Amino acid sequence: MAVVHRTTMSPGKLELVASWLPEQPWYEGVPGRAPELARAGGFRLDDPEGEVGIEFMVVTDTAGPGDPVAYHVPLTYRGAPLPGAEHALVGTSEHGVLGTRWIYDGAADPVLLAQLHALLHGEAVPQAQSASDTPDPTVVVVPGKPGPTVTLTRVLNPHAPTDPHTHVTAPWHAPSGTPTRAVFASLRP
Repeated sequence: MAVVHRTTMSPGKLELVASWLPEQPWYEGVPGRAPELARAGGFRLDDPEGEVGIEFMVVTDTAGPGDPVAYHVPLTYRGAPLPGAEHALVGTSEHGVLGTRWIYDGAADPVLLAQLHALLHGEAVPQAQSASDTPDPTVVVVPGKPGPTVTLTRVLNPHAPTDPHTHVTAPWHAPSGTPTRAVFASLRP
């Protein structure tokens, strides 16, 4: 079981993600304009070994001229660098309890991918984003066409067509406060 500590991180998650996000190929913001991010939801999965923090965070960006954009940012938190994943390093942060944490784009972390695969096969239980040892019943795995490859959705679209593949949906809140739901990940051929 992962323990969620009530402490500080410096720099904070939003600060790190705000610096990293504009460099991603799926970023929809205005080039040269910093995103204006707010936490909007998400959930966690437990690492069976208890070494890696796994979070599926949703942030909304209100910096653009149009509607806010919701990004799914899967992150892992490690006590040491992940060998061979320098390209996926979001940054480092000083955690008030655990010390230096290396924070990675979870799409490149084998622990996150293995646990997401387990979730999609009904072998892992989604956990609340901000509470220890608390299952999150709002995260739903929907059976569909099976596939061997986990695909992450980066820009969340609540109006996307129904996904015919096995997938996981979860809620977040739009900047207006409206509850919203979309596909976070799926198993594709």
